[in-house]
Amino acid sequence: MDTKNIFSTTYRQEYFQGYSNGFNPFLEINSEKNSVAFISGFNSGRMDYEEMNGRIAEGIPQHIVTTKVLEDFLLAGLLGLSIEDTNKYTLYQINIISKWYQSGVEKYDPSQSIYLSSILEESGIQLN
Repeated sequence: MDTKNIFSTTYRQEYFQGYSNGFNPFLEINSEKNSVAFISGFNSGRMDYEEMNGRIAEGIPQHIVTTKVLEDFLLAGLLGLSIEDTNKYTLYQINIISKWYQSGVEKYDPSQSIYLSSILEESGIQLN
């Protein structure tokens, strides 16, 4: 494969389409109908999905953990907020979530979180 192709707009679009399909546990790949970029993106998306949610072969959880979900738990840790609504996640997912939350807790600074809380509230974002 020509390395110039990986920097093309077409390659990036196909890669990201493959990535989003790979992150969807209900979709399978048909390598005969897809480009190298799509297949590469699919494989990357599937690896990321399984890293956050566990192997698909072991079942698909009711709620899918994404980077956004993990960032929310990281932010909760940074703000010193407790987490309560974890019943909807599997044990595998809770393990991943707790690592992100703990990372936020380790960086928790009460003076910064008070400042950040006031900024969020001014923006209309309510903290529970």
